[in-house]
Amino acid sequence: MTAAERHEAIVETRVLSDESATQVLAAVLAAQPSLRNALIELQGNLGAGKTTLVRHLLRALGVPGRIKSPTYAVVEPYEVLVPVPAEPVEAGSRPTTGSGRTVLNIWHFDFYRFSDPREWEDAGFRDLFASPGLKLAEWPEKAAGLLPAPDLAIELQVQADESRLATLTARTPTGAALLQGLREVQA
Repeated sequence: MTAAERHEAIVETRVLSDESATQVLAAVLAAQPSLRNALIELQGNLGAGKTTLVRHLLRALGVPGRIKSPTYAVVEPYEVLVPVPAEPVEAGSRPTTGSGRTVLNIWHFDFYRFSDPREWEDAGFRDLFASPGLKLAEWPEKAAGLLPAPDLAIELQVQADESRLATLTARTPTGAALLQGLREVQA
């Protein structure tokens, strides 16, 4: 059992009253250095706001242009420049010369159309998940047992008033750092 598997889950809930609250959550997550090499799973029914949260997160990270849902393509890759962290460069990014910025690789997965978890293996995603960078996975249960343990799982539930209840579960030290960063900004 790895340290990540032994890490006790930390759970927090937040009410996202509208899309602007979702945008704020995404912006705060995007500002966290721990995000650069994280796996975030997004769970919830159709229309719960998973793709909306991802779009706001990608926009906050600096992804320009149209951000497509990977429902049919299964994965959409992105590459953005982010500020070089104060600490040594983390796995998942590579320094650029003299710019004070580094390249961050991001993959947005949507496994909704998978009918068999083995499709994940057949598609060659093991290599992508083993590589450095940010991975965002919608419908992770469709690839059950094949994905690595997520750092952070975000479950979105639509409430009667159309707000979203976001349950954030940190499953690794990286996920705990992300939640801690959210708490610090909220305080």
